[in-house]
Amino acid sequence: MDIINEAMRIFTDAGIGDAVRVTLAMALASVTISAFLGIALGILLEQCHFPGKRILIRINHTLLGIPPVVVGLLVYLLLMRNGPLGAFALLFTIKGMVLAQIIIITPIITSMVYSYAFTTAPAVRAFAVTMGASKWQTQILTIKEMKYEIYFAIVTGFGRAISEVGSVMLVGGNIEGRTRTMTTAISMLKSQGIYTEGVTLGVLLLVFAFILQWAAESFQKRELENENY
Repeated sequence: MDIINEAMRIFTDAGIGDAVRVTLAMALASVTISAFLGIALGILLEQCHFPGKRILIRINHTLLGIPPVVVGLLVYLLLMRNGPLGAFALLFTIKGMVLAQIIIITPIITSMVYSYAFTTAPAVRAFAVTMGASKWQTQILTIKEMKYEIYFAIVTGFGRAISEVGSVMLVGGNIEGRTRTMTTAISMLKSQGIYTEGVTLGVLLLVFAFILQWAAESFQKRELENENY
């Protein structure tokens, strides 16, 4: 009972509520933009043949392992007052954090979609040609055939977005009520020795991850049931 009361106190705390709000707003915005970019780039990489394609794929794979704090530093330098994008006043804002997250998440979704398309798209295109489908119809069919994989790529990107610390700390500044996320709040609470609130926020992040996984499995199960009919 004490644990439940403590959890309720934390959830109703204004600072924690703002951290949850900022986290979800940042994650949804960054994943939405990254999904459009990543899906388009992944499919184009699989379909198009041009000089330097292998190098481009390797660069994308390299970006998968780039430390987020490095991305945060680069974005910070871009957005600082004397930086190239300083006139837009995006530093220490959610929009600036979204920009950093897009740079981190887009290569992840691109790589996953490219891998799925590399193994799936050729057979789909061959089938579409035999059915007399147009290029646009073939493209739509390819995306439909990869819908589960694309969905999981987006879920993976969202999971990365809500768990990020280094880049959002640098770009957002961890300002209470404005740019403080759940992960940066956990980091701050740990440094202050306030472990109960930190653990509770960690559990809440796990709950978000569970909901995403449950939604993914439910979506796949429902689609399979519809196909069986």
